[in-house]
Amino acid sequence: MNYWIGVASKDHVTLGVAGGFCQLCHGKSAPLNKMQAGDWLIYYAPKQSLKTKEPCQEFIALGQILPGETYAFEMAPGFIPNRKNVDFLKDIQPVSLQAVADFPLWQEYRSRLRFGHFQIPEELFDFIISGMKTGV
Repeated sequence: MNYWIGVASKDHVTLGVAGGFCQLCHGKSAPLNKMQAGDWLIYYAPKQSLKTKEPCQEFIALGQILPGETYAFEMAPGFIPNRKNVDFLKDIQPVSLQAVADFPLWQEYRSRLRFGHFQIPEELFDFIISGMKTGV
C-alpha cells in the first residue's frame, strides 16, 4: 500500500469527490498509473478555484484507490482527461497547510506541492489524516 498527495484547486477536487474519481496533473495518465488499488490519496488544494487566486491551502479530501484501470473521460469537446476511481471518505475535516508545517517530515515534502502528485511515507500520511478526524 502506498500513500499519495494530489494537488488541485478546491472546485476541481469537489467535482472528483462527488463523482468518485481523481484526475491529476491536467488529466495526464502517468500519475494515475502509479497508483494501485488500495493506495490512499490525500488531496491538497492550494486555491479555491483554477480561475482565481483566492487561497485555500488545505488538505481537503481523502480516498482509497479502487480496483480498475485509468480511463479517459470527455469533459468537454477536445478535452479528454484521464481518471481513476476513488472511494472518498465522507465527514472529514480539512487540515490547513499551517497545521502540518511544523511536522519535521513535512519539510522534506513541502516543495513537491508544485508537482501536482507525489508519494509520501506512511508516517506523514498518518499525521495529516489525524487532523481530518477519520477512522482510517
